[in-house]
Amino acid sequence: MKFPAPIAVKEIAQLINAQLVGNVNGLVTGINEIHKVEEGDLVFVDHPKYYDKCIQSAATFIIINKETSFPDGKALLIVDQPFEAYQTIVRHFRPFQPATGLISDKSTVGEGTYIAPNAFIGHHVTIGKNCRIFPNVTIMDHCVIGDNVVIQAGTVIGSDAFYYNTKKDREVWYKRMESGGRVVIEDDVEIGAGCTIDRGVSHDTRIGRGTKMDNLIHIGHDTVVGKNCLFAGQVGIAGATTIEDGVILWGQVGVSKTLTIGANAVVFAQSGVPASLQGGKMYFGSPAEDASLKKREFVWIKRIPEIWEKIKNLK
Repeated sequence: MKFPAPIAVKEIAQLINAQLVGNVNGLVTGINEIHKVEEGDLVFVDHPKYYDKCIQSAATFIIINKETSFPDGKALLIVDQPFEAYQTIVRHFRPFQPATGLISDKSTVGEGTYIAPNAFIGHHVTIGKNCRIFPNVTIMDHCVIGDNVVIQAGTVIGSDAFYYNTKKDREVWYKRMESGGRVVIEDDVEIGAGCTIDRGVSHDTRIGRGTKMDNLIHIGHDTVVGKNCLFAGQVGIAGATTIEDGVILWGQVGVSKTLTIGANAVVFAQSGVPASLQGGKMYFGSPAEDASLKKREFVWIKRIPEIWEKIKNLK
């Protein structure tokens, strides 16, 4: 999540009551979780296992619960509860704003765009030209819709991320992280009925130009889908995943988090993808593997009874 303008790190430290160590005169440009951090960003860490990963990341400012060594030019913001500090910052820059109508007067709609009855458009949404938004579509705050986009009935764009901070030493184990990111839908995308596309935790969930999505598809937080992809019904993609250009996912394919499916890969129906896949190949099964190898495996599996009978007759 980028701030409206760079903020002095001293102001951030004051906001969260942090002890500031290191680059005390720096300017903070945004806040991100570790998968998406860039120079100038804040990131938080509250477990020693991940201290080094965060401190050595691209982030310039680290909210942490213990003073430790760090590279020149960076700064630590030391607090007892880094997660709560993160929540405070997101709520400060992206406060909840109740809706007062079906289409917010703080949003913009391009020329030639049709918005059907009962569609909801939240605050600070931008919708391009010549789009068709069908009944009961919900587009939440801060989302961006390009030109010539079709969104079929009942789809939700920009719902909160399914992303929780887990601590089993407290009464409530799972605490939801505030979602400060957006959903960005590029030009010429078509989205079917009953789909859900979650906003990024602190960055963007993005659907690339020309991608077509069937009904009942879920796209998790911070996922980046490339151009001209094709997803059939009931595909589910977990958070922070990268789907490169031209990928085809047939019905009921499930894709795990933080992996990459390479350009022009094809994954056949009801496959499960637990790890990254190379582009330009066809995959099948759970776990998804080269489709030609998987088909040969099935042929041999079907021959097991025949082979067993032959073995018994040899005895």
